Amino acid sequence: MRCPDYAGAGLVNLVAELERRLIGDAPTVGLRSDLADTLPSGDTFVLVLFDALGDLQLGRHRGGATLRSFRTGALDASFSTQTSVATATMATGLPPSRHGLISYLLRIEDFDPAVNTLWWFGADGSTPEIDLERFLPAPNLAERLAGRGRQAVVVQPRGFVGSPLDRVLYRAAVIRGTDGSDVVDAVVEEASLKDRLVVCYLPQVDAAGHAEGTESQAYADALREVSGIWCEIGSRLPDHAVMVGTADHGMVDVDPSDRLTLDPPVSLELSGDDRVVYVRGDRHEAMALAAGLPVTWTPIEHLPDLWGPPPFHDRLRDRLPDGLLIADDGVALHYPGNQLPMVGYHGGLTEEELRIPLLVWSR
Repeated sequence: MRCPDYAGAGLVNLVAELERRLIGDAPTVGLRSDLADTLPSGDTFVLVLFDALGDLQLGRHRGGATLRSFRTGALDASFSTQTSVATATMATGLPPSRHGLISYLLRIEDFDPAVNTLWWFGADGSTPEIDLERFLPAPNLAERLAGRGRQAVVVQPRGFVGSPLDRVLYRAAVIRGTDGSDVVDAVVEEASLKDRLVVCYLPQVDAAGHAEGTESQAYADALREVSGIWCEIGSRLPDHAVMVGTADHGMVDVDPSDRLTLDPPVSLELSGDDRVVYVRGDRHEAMALAAGLPVTWTPIEHLPDLWGPPPFHDRLRDRLPDGLLIADDGVALHYPGNQLPMVGYHGGLTEEELRIPLLVWSR
């Protein structure tokens, strides 16, 4: 178990690297030199985000050969290793410690219970009164680019357009929805213009992994589908455009017998994710809850850099837990508000969940 790299080999540093290449500076350090040197110069950058395509899954899975041939290195996801946290990192160019969206189920000041940050409803089904467009710090990446005469474009499935998460993430960005069959055309068309960052979000691998696991035929089919999209975009890009790819997190499979349901005492508030549970409340009760279970209780002060370096978001302290219940390998934790059974899980600190690939298209 280790903290993610936010100093030159993380998702946030890839975003900063692209921002620096477009406008000359960024609020976060760019990629470490050995990683940065693998990215060609360009006037427009296409960033393909493969949801849940961890570097270790790419390296081991039989369906990953095509994408593996474009791998130039590996990065770390932000923590927790989950989509809303990672996309907030991408949309702001900041680590979670600075953008403040630190978990899937998030304890937000003045709201109870925790808020689901993918769908933005309370864990009890309520609708919290949150100004979604102002939740993340300003200026975000799209706003900084726009201020320097550049444009950010997001190409994603049409069903996501206008969702609460969209409203949180993409102030000032151009959003283009596709039905799947036209995703390549959309990305190539947007990348035909110079001085822009085009983000292409592909959810197929994550959906297949959650439903049937990383060893399933569905997962292999999803890998082949996104590999085909990557190659077709790359083959049609104009010379001024550079395409890079990465993921928001990896994934681990969990056997049904290792999906455990926690029954917390009323003195504890649980949030976070399935693989690392954020705990607020009496620490003795937290240790008692962990006793006899395949989990490790870790006080928050033992992992001070987990969400990234300072300067901290002004409400970070209010959102941090008192400690973490870190599930053992191959174990998922369910609890009130987070009880959806799956096959593939993420959110933890294993290398399978934390390591993400760096891909660079080369003709």
